[in-house]
Amino acid sequence: MAIIAFMNETRTTTRYFIGMIIAMLFWGVAWTAGKVAAEHSNAEVAAFWRYAVSFITILPVIWYLKIPLQSDRIGWFYMIAAGALTSLFNYLFFAGLSHGQAGYGGTMVTALAPLLTYFMSIVIFGITITTRQIIALIIGLFGAAILLRIPSEGFAFLTIESSYFLGCALVWSLVTIVSQKATKRADPMFYTLVVFAVAGFINMLFALPHHPFDFNAYDRTFWETIIFVGLVPGTFSTALFFLSAGKIGAHRTGVFMFIVPVGAILSSWAVYGEIPTLSTLVGCVLAFIAVVLFNIKRSKI
Repeated sequence: MAIIAFMNETRTTTRYFIGMIIAMLFWGVAWTAGKVAAEHSNAEVAAFWRYAVSFITILPVIWYLKIPLQSDRIGWFYMIAAGALTSLFNYLFFAGLSHGQAGYGGTMVTALAPLLTYFMSIVIFGITITTRQIIALIIGLFGAAILLRIPSEGFAFLTIESSYFLGCALVWSLVTIVSQKATKRADPMFYTLVVFAVAGFINMLFALPHHPFDFNAYDRTFWETIIFVGLVPGTFSTALFFLSAGKIGAHRTGVFMFIVPVGAILSSWAVYGEIPTLSTLVGCVLAFIAVVLFNIKRSKI
């Protein structure tokens, strides 16, 4: 009986591991799809419709899962703050893609965001870190420098392309920190619903001068792409992420984030013929090593 129970548990865990991988791959594909949407509209309109679609399509998921729609006053503050930051990230996401490569953006943001989150947590919250974690952060710094092409190009990385993506990584780090506070006071799916609503509303305010509700002003490619981004990487992958993360453990989710560049690089290569540079791949690997070292837990004897 013990063996059967173990096998069943293993199959269940494997299923959630696969779910997490699928979610991360779709998040990567979102970078390429986002670039397509930005090319067929503008950053403001694409940013609004991305989360408008996600908000509308996540409502049935919330209802089906019977998610409790409640939080305390502090929780609401954190959720609204996260939504406002997400709206900024959303704009930078599409603005960066309108100028730069999807594969590079997906790799750079995914690799730098966890490292920036660790640094902010140490500075803001005074978290005590071990020698191993210090080494991990040093490796991460080298990875970040290579991703930003500092060894070969110096501070030439401060181009329009890299600046938007660097802004994405910085803002997403703040979103991560706020999210850690918010999800302790509300169900993660309810938190996501509020963030989608707030981000969509704020982005709508900036999109209004561009007539986002003039459906004939944007072609079929835009609408098909933005619905895909909002529905699949947005609602579907987010729900899959939270369901899987709850089963495999929060401490493992940081490592899975490094599957995102795979989806971004492969999809951008297929659609735009973008070939990742050696510096991008090396920087991503070093950042991955840093995240693993930072999160690994010493086994108890």
